[in-house]
Amino acid sequence: MSTATLSIDLSALVRNWRALDAKSTCETGAVVKADGYGLGVARVARALAQAGVRKFFVAATEEGVAVRQALGPGPEINVFSGHMPGDTDMIHDMQLTPMINSIDQMLRHVESLPGAPFGVQLDTGMNRLGMEPAEWAALREIAVQQNATLIMSHLACADEPEHAMNAQQLAQFKDMTSGLNIPRSLSATGGILLGKDYHFDLTRPGVGLYGGAPFADAEPVAHVSIPVIQCRDLEAGETVGYSNTWTAARPSRVATIAAGYADGLLRAMGPDISVYHGSEACPVIGRISMDMIGVDITDLGEDPRELDILTEDQTVDVLAEAAGTIGYEILTSLGARYQRRYLS
Repeated sequence: MSTATLSIDLSALVRNWRALDAKSTCETGAVVKADGYGLGVARVARALAQAGVRKFFVAATEEGVAVRQALGPGPEINVFSGHMPGDTDMIHDMQLTPMINSIDQMLRHVESLPGAPFGVQLDTGMNRLGMEPAEWAALREIAVQQNATLIMSHLACADEPEHAMNAQQLAQFKDMTSGLNIPRSLSATGGILLGKDYHFDLTRPGVGLYGGAPFADAEPVAHVSIPVIQCRDLEAGETVGYSNTWTAARPSRVATIAAGYADGLLRAMGPDISVYHGSEACPVIGRISMDMIGVDITDLGEDPRELDILTEDQTVDVLAEAAGTIGYEILTSLGARYQRRYLS
């Protein structure tokens, strides 16, 4: 096999969901947008549904269609982007629940799909999606009369527990929803970890399910092994890769492995990561290119058939830190060339 293998531990995914579910006394949903954070939404959603998840969240209506096709009737599938132009038939046919973000979306929904379920997203200070206070005041009674299924908002700084924005948004959310007998949701993974004041009626973890920060106790879900294409001997003074950025300081044995930035292994991470043969680290050398990575295997003492880059210890967040980004980007950038292997 000439492409890398992405192994997805569905049992670890489910254990992460159960661990986050145990941190609150309310219902726990699951965010499966971006193709299940890059891991394959059909398999991810089915595993979570079998574990007890009844409410799923996606970014776009088309993603909701994929989840409904994977799960069949029953589970609730909520769409963060709301009821966009051209979405009406999909929302109706696939029994999706849009999170209404504006007056225009509210009018579109109640006029085109009268009586169909919907939720409402409020802007409590993130200034990204949702109704601002004045807009919500104009539509609040309509939401009540039309039996909105959920009122939600999203925390901007939940991964920083001491950030003043958390308390500010909590107070704004309470103020905008006081006196309503409609289920409320404020917290994704970071909000769950902030404590019970942020939990309300439903939490909706995302990245923590997939092994990412800020859920420090998360089990890794994704593992990547990369086949070795070729090994060669270098004399001291020879170089590897584009722009001669690595020079052998001694006679060296170098492996070229079959993955690169086209597979989501970002060029910037190269100087600060290794790949692994079992527990033994082998430094990445030279620049990560589109399809290949150079590795110093001099001290390994053998030519391996494959090397691991995403492991129990070198997690998505370790790779992200090396690249100057976040674990979300690493997960969702894992490309289409991987052979996906599901472990249950």
